[in-house]
Amino acid sequence: MAAAPPLTRSDSARGEFSPLKHFVVAKKTISDVFEQLLNYVKETSDFVEETCGNKALENIASQDQKLEIQSYADKLAVIKEVLARRHMKVAFFGRTSNGKSTVVNAMLRDRVLPSGIGHTTNCFLSVEGTDEDKAYLKTEGSDEEKSIKTVNQLAHALHMDESLDAGCLVRVFWPKTKCALLRDDLVLVDSPGTDVTSQLDSWIDKFCLDADVFVLVANSESTLMNTEKHFFHKVNERLSKPNIFILNNRWDASANEPEYMEDVRKQHTDRCVNFLVEELKVVDRDQAPNRIFFVSAKEVLNSRMQRAQGMPETGGALAEGFQERLKEFQCFERRFEECISQSAVKTKFEQHTIRAKQITEKVKSIMDAINIEAAEKRVAALEDREYQMDRLEFVKNQLNLLIDDIKKKIKSISEDVSSAMEEEICRLHVIVDEFHSDFHPSHHVLKIYKSELLSHVEEGMGKNLAYRCSDAVFASVQSSQKYMIGNSMLPLLPSTVQSQVHMLVPSRKFDLSYDLNCATLCNDFQENIEFQFSLGWTSLVHRFLGSVNAQRADEFPSFRCPFCFKFQTQRMQNMPLLVRVLTQLLFMHLFFKVYRAVGWRLIALSASLYGLLYLYERLTWTTKAKERSLKRQFVDYATEKLQLIISFTSANCSHQVQQEMATTFARLCQQVDQTQKELEAEIRQLTAKIDQLETVQSESKSLRHKATALEKQLEAFTNQYLQHQQ
Repeated sequence: MAAAPPLTRSDSARGEFSPLKHFVVAKKTISDVFEQLLNYVKETSDFVEETCGNKALENIASQDQKLEIQSYADKLAVIKEVLARRHMKVAFFGRTSNGKSTVVNAMLRDRVLPSGIGHTTNCFLSVEGTDEDKAYLKTEGSDEEKSIKTVNQLAHALHMDESLDAGCLVRVFWPKTKCALLRDDLVLVDSPGTDVTSQLDSWIDKFCLDADVFVLVANSESTLMNTEKHFFHKVNERLSKPNIFILNNRWDASANEPEYMEDVRKQHTDRCVNFLVEELKVVDRDQAPNRIFFVSAKEVLNSRMQRAQGMPETGGALAEGFQERLKEFQCFERRFEECISQSAVKTKFEQHTIRAKQITEKVKSIMDAINIEAAEKRVAALEDREYQMDRLEFVKNQLNLLIDDIKKKIKSISEDVSSAMEEEICRLHVIVDEFHSDFHPSHHVLKIYKSELLSHVEEGMGKNLAYRCSDAVFASVQSSQKYMIGNSMLPLLPSTVQSQVHMLVPSRKFDLSYDLNCATLCNDFQENIEFQFSLGWTSLVHRFLGSVNAQRADEFPSFRCPFCFKFQTQRMQNMPLLVRVLTQLLFMHLFFKVYRAVGWRLIALSASLYGLLYLYERLTWTTKAKERSLKRQFVDYATEKLQLIISFTSANCSHQVQQEMATTFARLCQQVDQTQKELEAEIRQLTAKIDQLETVQSESKSLRHKATALEKQLEAFTNQYLQHQQ
């Protein structure tokens, strides 16, 4: 194999503007789309897996959806790898020695494959580009890279390997730097002659199903043979309308008989058109002539190699009409490149594009389903949270209302106790009258008497208050407790406690204690059991003027005896002399006024009656009278003192009632607090769930939008690269 010449400027320009670039750009575009799609599906797979694993989201995404998306990711990964290996493939077929290898070499502009006399291809040879600087080959079933430097080395390697037969493939890797045609993912496959085997079906299944273009290299010095037709009939059975080009090679031989050239050309053309249109039915009759060419591959190869070496391309022994044959070969190359590029884009990418659209649509529908499910769950969670918040507010309000009701009931009980105590104070004289004990005016006996009287009064009032109030208060407390449990707090309690709520109410009877403490309250009681004449000066003054004014009137003289005037010497002596004189003169003046007005007989009669009344009262002032006076004085004194402690005693009773009810209330409140904590915890859980659902909705919407963007890219790829092929 001769050293490959450097690429000329025309070769570089041809590579830059080659129609094959259409396939390269399409491949890169669809590969980028699949890369994005694979990343997108992986992202959705992670999202669905995370959603499935969150128990709080109540299976918004199902395991089936998770497995389905994971299967899409696996399929896309496989497709992505397949796309990376995709290339345009052209297969050359024909009878032995028709020049198939020479045509390949002419297209590659170098002697790559063995050709010529004695170099018949005995197996399938594929030529593809490599980024390495050296050429090498790989045989079927082996990854060993066998270096080749010359065509003879390649031919020798093929002939020496006895394991190679007509059904084997040898891959020849040619540096891309030496051939512009191989830079564009193009693989050229040279085949053994169709007349050397009967295993056409296995050939087609193994090497032809992924071919984009078939080139039938025929010998223009003969007609199409049945072996050639039979092979392409087999191909046509496997593939739907394969792209077939017919090269009538060795057309340079027609230059020897120019007078028959056109007739022979027309004869070959008609037969080829009939074969393509009538027999294979792969193209229309108008398009068929564009698939038939008359060339001389050997001439083209020689001229191109000479040009690459800087020699004239028309140098050497070239038959007449070479330029026309060269132009026709170039026309074949241009149409072949256009056809294979368009065909390869369709055959290699169309099904994958359709599959990508289907996967994108499926994933998008899953995101829609998750979004809808999350939205429904979120609405339900919002309603549930609002309901729980209303319940919590109801519990708090009911608790406040219940506290107000209990305060009112305690106040009512306090008022009842106050009212009962006032009534008992009014009946204090009855309790005092019921007291009987030894009485004597002596100081020692009086002290004992009063002590026993105080004990009797405290005991009697305590019993009366207990009799009147305790049962009523107990009934009221029980009623309040039942009210708390039955009507108010029962709906607020946890369901586990409601069936055992009766255990929260104490079964013991509630007794009020009335600590009047009369001994301390009336400790400073001082009785006055000295004889007091009812019409005496002091009594009259106290009766008509009251106690305060009576104390002032005591500054004046008073009658201590009904029969004689007795001035209060001590007080009179303390008065100034002028005041004493004036007072005595005033008294004498009043006496003479009365005397002159009524006369002495009336005065004497009044004095007699006054004296008799005094004597009567004096004689009836016995020990019993003194005891009655003491009791009366005690009743007045104790009534005044007890009136002062009514509010204190009722407050004390209220406090006892409050403590009794607070015990039950506190037990209930503990349970209500538990209800509140449960509601608050549930509200927090619902809030967290709502936030998670909002996140799921947001992410599912975002992923759906990404799917829509990918669909647009796939649709744009279809419109740009596949639509005109529909």
